[in-house]
Amino acid sequence: MDNPLLLALFFFLIAIFYSSVGFGGGSSYIALLSLAGIELYVLRSTALMCNIIVVSGGTFIFYQQGYLNLKRTLPIIIASIPLAFLGGYLPLSADILFIVLGFSLLVAAILLWIQPQSHKEDNTTQRAIRSNTAGVTIGGGIGFLSGIVGIGGGIFLSPVLNLIRWSRPKSVAAIASFFILVNSIAGLVGQWAQHPPYLDLEWSWPLLLAVFFGGQIGSRLTTQKFSNSTIKRTTAVLVLIASLKILNDYLFGF
Repeated sequence: MDNPLLLALFFFLIAIFYSSVGFGGGSSYIALLSLAGIELYVLRSTALMCNIIVVSGGTFIFYQQGYLNLKRTLPIIIASIPLAFLGGYLPLSADILFIVLGFSLLVAAILLWIQPQSHKEDNTTQRAIRSNTAGVTIGGGIGFLSGIVGIGGGIFLSPVLNLIRWSRPKSVAAIASFFILVNSIAGLVGQWAQHPPYLDLEWSWPLLLAVFFGGQIGSRLTTQKFSNSTIKRTTAVLVLIASLKILNDYLFGF
Protein backbone atom coordinates (compact mmCIF):
# COMPACT_ATOMS: atom_id res chain seq x y z
CA MET A 1 0.00 0.00 0.00
CA ASP A 2 1.54 3.30 -1.11
CA ASN A 3 0.21 5.63 1.60
CA PRO A 4 -1.30 3.89 4.63
CA LEU A 5 -1.36 7.14 6.62
CA LEU A 6 -3.61 8.81 4.03
CA LEU A 7 -5.90 5.80 4.14
CA ALA A 8 -5.91 6.03 7.94
CA LEU A 9 -7.05 9.66 7.67
CA PHE A 10 -10.02 8.61 5.53
CA PHE A 11 -10.83 5.84 8.00
CA PHE A 12 -10.71 8.37 10.85
CA LEU A 13 -13.24 10.64 9.11
CA ILE A 14 -15.49 7.72 8.18
CA ALA A 15 -15.48 6.50 11.78
CA ILE A 16 -16.55 9.95 13.01
CA PHE A 17 -19.47 10.28 10.60
CA TYR A 18 -20.75 6.72 10.84
CA SER A 19 -20.38 6.34 14.61
CA SER A 20 -22.30 9.61 15.01
CA VAL A 21 -25.36 7.80 13.64
CA GLY A 22 -24.75 4.52 15.45
CA PHE A 23 -22.91 2.71 12.63
CA GLY A 24 -19.42 1.26 12.30
CA GLY A 25 -18.59 2.36 8.75
CA GLY A 26 -17.92 -1.12 7.38
CA SER A 27 -19.39 -0.38 3.96
CA SER A 28 -17.06 2.55 3.37
CA TYR A 29 -14.03 0.69 4.75
CA ILE A 30 -14.72 -2.08 2.24
CA ALA A 31 -15.04 0.41 -0.61
CA LEU A 32 -11.76 2.15 0.22
CA LEU A 33 -9.84 -1.08 0.75
CA SER A 34 -11.07 -2.43 -2.55
CA LEU A 35 -9.87 0.71 -4.34
CA ALA A 36 -6.50 0.27 -2.62
CA GLY A 37 -6.25 -3.21 -4.16
CA ILE A 38 -6.47 -5.18 -0.92
CA GLU A 39 -7.16 -8.92 -1.29
CA LEU A 40 -10.78 -9.97 -0.65
CA TYR A 41 -10.33 -11.91 2.59
CA VAL A 42 -7.98 -9.34 4.11
CA LEU A 43 -10.45 -6.62 3.09
CA ARG A 44 -13.46 -8.23 4.79
CA SER A 45 -11.60 -9.12 7.99
CA THR A 46 -10.07 -5.66 8.31
CA ALA A 47 -13.42 -3.94 7.77
CA LEU A 48 -15.08 -6.06 10.46
CA MET A 49 -12.23 -5.45 12.90
CA CYS A 50 -12.64 -1.71 12.35
CA ASN A 51 -16.39 -2.10 12.92
CA ILE A 52 -15.81 -3.87 16.22
CA ILE A 53 -13.43 -1.18 17.44
CA VAL A 54 -15.77 1.69 16.49
CA VAL A 55 -19.02 0.29 17.89
CA SER A 56 -17.51 -1.16 21.07
CA GLY A 57 -16.96 2.34 22.40
CA GLY A 58 -20.21 3.58 20.92
CA THR A 59 -22.27 0.79 22.46
CA PHE A 60 -20.79 1.52 25.89
CA ILE A 61 -21.55 5.23 25.56
CA PHE A 62 -25.12 4.56 24.39
CA TYR A 63 -25.68 2.22 27.32
CA GLN A 64 -24.17 4.69 29.76
CA GLN A 65 -26.43 7.45 28.41
CA GLY A 66 -29.53 5.24 28.81
CA TYR A 67 -30.33 4.82 25.11
CA LEU A 68 -29.65 1.07 24.91
CA ASN A 69 -32.36 -1.21 26.32
CA LEU A 70 -30.85 -4.69 26.30
CA LYS A 71 -34.19 -6.41 26.99
CA ARG A 72 -35.75 -4.79 23.91
CA THR A 73 -32.67 -5.60 21.83
CA LEU A 74 -32.48 -9.31 22.67
CA PRO A 75 -35.16 -10.53 20.18
CA ILE A 76 -33.35 -8.72 17.37
CA ILE A 77 -29.91 -10.21 18.01
CA ILE A 78 -30.91 -13.71 19.13
CA ALA A 79 -31.20 -15.04 15.57
CA SER A 80 -28.77 -12.62 13.97
CA ILE A 81 -25.64 -14.04 15.58
CA PRO A 82 -25.77 -17.60 14.15
CA LEU A 83 -27.02 -16.33 10.78
CA ALA A 84 -24.27 -13.70 10.59
CA PHE A 85 -21.80 -16.51 11.25
CA LEU A 86 -23.38 -18.54 8.44
CA GLY A 87 -23.28 -15.55 6.07
CA GLY A 88 -19.62 -14.98 6.86
CA TYR A 89 -18.87 -18.66 6.30
CA LEU A 90 -20.36 -18.74 2.79
CA PRO A 91 -17.76 -18.48 -0.02
CA LEU A 92 -18.33 -15.50 -2.29
CA SER A 93 -16.50 -13.93 -5.21
CA ALA A 94 -15.55 -10.27 -4.95
CA ASP A 95 -17.90 -9.21 -7.76
CA ILE A 96 -20.96 -10.84 -6.19
CA LEU A 97 -20.10 -9.43 -2.76
CA PHE A 98 -19.87 -5.85 -3.98
CA ILE A 99 -22.97 -6.01 -6.19
CA VAL A 100 -25.07 -7.35 -3.30
CA LEU A 101 -23.59 -4.72 -1.02
CA GLY A 102 -24.26 -1.88 -3.47
CA PHE A 103 -27.92 -2.75 -3.98
CA SER A 104 -28.44 -3.33 -0.27
CA LEU A 105 -27.05 0.09 0.61
CA LEU A 106 -29.19 1.75 -2.06
CA VAL A 107 -32.34 0.30 -0.48
CA ALA A 108 -31.11 1.33 2.97
CA ALA A 109 -30.58 4.93 1.80
CA ILE A 110 -34.12 5.14 0.41
CA LEU A 111 -35.62 3.77 3.62
CA LEU A 112 -33.64 6.24 5.71
CA TRP A 113 -34.83 9.18 3.65
CA ILE A 114 -38.55 8.34 3.55
CA GLN A 115 -38.97 7.10 7.12
CA PRO A 116 -41.80 8.75 9.11
CA GLN A 117 -41.05 11.67 11.34
CA SER A 118 -43.85 11.07 13.82
CA HIS A 119 -43.86 8.44 16.55
CA LYS A 120 -47.53 8.42 17.52
CA GLU A 121 -48.58 5.34 19.45
CA ASP A 122 -50.91 2.77 17.95
CA ASN A 123 -51.11 0.14 20.67
CA THR A 124 -52.36 -2.70 18.45
CA THR A 125 -49.82 -2.02 15.71
CA GLN A 126 -47.00 -1.39 18.14
CA ARG A 127 -47.58 -4.64 20.02
CA ALA A 128 -47.52 -6.62 16.76
CA ILE A 129 -44.43 -4.87 15.42
CA ARG A 130 -42.49 -5.21 18.64
CA SER A 131 -43.27 -8.88 19.16
CA ASN A 132 -40.43 -11.33 19.66
CA THR A 133 -41.27 -13.01 16.35
CA ALA A 134 -40.87 -9.76 14.43
CA GLY A 135 -37.59 -8.99 16.17
CA VAL A 136 -36.18 -12.46 15.46
CA THR A 137 -37.26 -12.29 11.80
CA ILE A 138 -35.81 -8.83 11.21
CA GLY A 139 -32.59 -9.52 13.11
CA GLY A 140 -32.05 -12.92 11.55
CA GLY A 141 -32.57 -11.75 7.96
CA ILE A 142 -30.36 -8.69 8.33
CA GLY A 143 -27.75 -10.68 10.27
CA PHE A 144 -27.46 -13.17 7.42
CA LEU A 145 -27.16 -10.40 4.82
CA SER A 146 -24.57 -8.55 6.88
CA GLY A 147 -22.52 -11.73 7.25
CA ILE A 148 -22.54 -12.22 3.48
CA VAL A 149 -21.39 -8.72 2.56
CA GLY A 150 -18.91 -8.40 5.43
CA ILE A 151 -20.36 -5.49 7.39
CA GLY A 152 -22.12 -5.26 10.75
CA GLY A 153 -25.67 -4.81 9.43
CA GLY A 154 -26.69 -1.73 11.39
CA ILE A 155 -26.95 0.22 8.17
CA PHE A 156 -29.81 -2.10 7.19
CA LEU A 157 -31.33 -2.48 10.65
CA SER A 158 -31.59 1.19 11.54
CA PRO A 159 -33.86 2.32 8.66
CA VAL A 160 -36.10 -0.73 9.10
CA LEU A 161 -36.55 -0.11 12.84
CA ASN A 162 -37.19 3.60 12.26
CA LEU A 163 -39.66 2.85 9.48
CA ILE A 164 -41.73 0.54 11.70
CA ARG A 165 -41.31 2.87 14.71
CA TRP A 166 -39.60 0.27 16.88
CA SER A 167 -38.24 3.03 19.13
CA ARG A 168 -37.00 6.63 19.14
CA PRO A 169 -34.26 7.38 16.58
CA LYS A 170 -31.44 7.67 19.12
CA SER A 171 -32.53 4.44 20.80
CA VAL A 172 -32.56 2.79 17.36
CA ALA A 173 -29.02 4.11 16.81
CA ALA A 174 -28.01 2.46 20.10
CA ILE A 175 -29.63 -0.85 19.06
CA ALA A 176 -27.90 -0.65 15.67
CA SER A 177 -24.54 -0.07 17.34
CA PHE A 178 -24.91 -3.14 19.57
CA PHE A 179 -26.24 -5.16 16.62
CA ILE A 180 -23.17 -4.25 14.58
CA LEU A 181 -20.89 -5.26 17.44
CA VAL A 182 -22.27 -8.78 17.91
CA ASN A 183 -22.75 -9.44 14.19
CA SER A 184 -19.29 -8.19 13.26
CA ILE A 185 -17.82 -10.62 15.77
CA ALA A 186 -20.02 -13.47 14.49
CA GLY A 187 -19.26 -12.66 10.84
CA LEU A 188 -15.55 -12.50 11.54
CA VAL A 189 -15.61 -15.87 13.30
CA GLY A 190 -17.56 -17.28 10.33
CA GLN A 191 -14.96 -16.00 7.88
CA TRP A 192 -12.09 -17.36 9.94
CA ALA A 193 -13.84 -20.73 10.31
CA GLN A 194 -13.64 -21.11 6.53
CA HIS A 195 -10.25 -19.48 5.96
CA PRO A 196 -7.23 -18.79 8.19
CA PRO A 197 -7.39 -15.38 9.91
CA TYR A 198 -6.61 -12.64 7.38
CA LEU A 199 -5.42 -9.54 9.21
CA ASP A 200 -2.05 -7.96 8.41
CA LEU A 201 -1.32 -5.85 11.48
CA GLU A 202 1.92 -4.56 9.99
CA TRP A 203 0.01 -2.18 7.71
CA SER A 204 -3.47 -2.21 9.31
CA TRP A 205 -2.55 -0.89 12.77
CA PRO A 206 -2.83 2.78 11.67
CA LEU A 207 -6.33 2.03 10.36
CA LEU A 208 -7.39 0.35 13.60
CA LEU A 209 -5.98 3.20 15.68
CA ALA A 210 -7.65 5.82 13.45
CA VAL A 211 -11.11 4.28 13.71
CA PHE A 212 -10.74 3.97 17.49
CA PHE A 213 -10.26 7.72 17.90
CA GLY A 214 -12.80 8.58 15.20
CA GLY A 215 -15.38 6.31 16.79
CA GLN A 216 -14.90 7.88 20.20
CA ILE A 217 -15.49 11.35 18.78
CA GLY A 218 -18.51 10.41 16.66
CA SER A 219 -20.25 8.41 19.38
CA ARG A 220 -20.18 11.40 21.68
CA LEU A 221 -21.61 13.64 18.96
CA THR A 222 -24.70 11.47 18.54
CA THR A 223 -25.62 11.52 22.22
CA GLN A 224 -24.89 15.20 22.79
CA LYS A 225 -25.10 17.26 19.59
CA PHE A 226 -27.16 15.87 16.72
CA SER A 227 -30.92 16.09 16.32
CA ASN A 228 -32.94 13.07 15.22
CA SER A 229 -33.51 14.64 11.78
CA THR A 230 -29.79 15.30 11.34
CA ILE A 231 -28.97 11.69 12.22
CA LYS A 232 -31.40 10.30 9.63
CA ARG A 233 -30.60 12.69 6.78
CA THR A 234 -26.83 12.52 7.24
CA THR A 235 -26.91 8.73 7.25
CA ALA A 236 -29.07 8.58 4.10
CA VAL A 237 -26.63 10.75 2.15
CA LEU A 238 -23.57 8.78 3.29
CA VAL A 239 -25.20 5.45 2.44
CA LEU A 240 -26.38 6.68 -0.98
CA ILE A 241 -22.90 7.88 -1.95
CA ALA A 242 -21.35 4.58 -0.93
CA SER A 243 -23.96 2.52 -2.80
CA LEU A 244 -23.64 4.48 -6.05
CA LYS A 245 -19.85 4.28 -5.95
CA ILE A 246 -19.86 0.51 -5.43
CA LEU A 247 -22.49 -0.14 -8.14
CA ASN A 248 -20.64 2.05 -10.61
CA ASP A 249 -17.36 0.23 -9.99
CA TYR A 250 -18.63 -3.33 -9.98
CA LEU A 251 -21.78 -3.36 -12.13
CA PHE A 252 -21.99 -0.46 -14.57
CA GLY A 253 -18.28 0.33 -14.97
CA PHE A 254 -18.68 3.97 -16.04
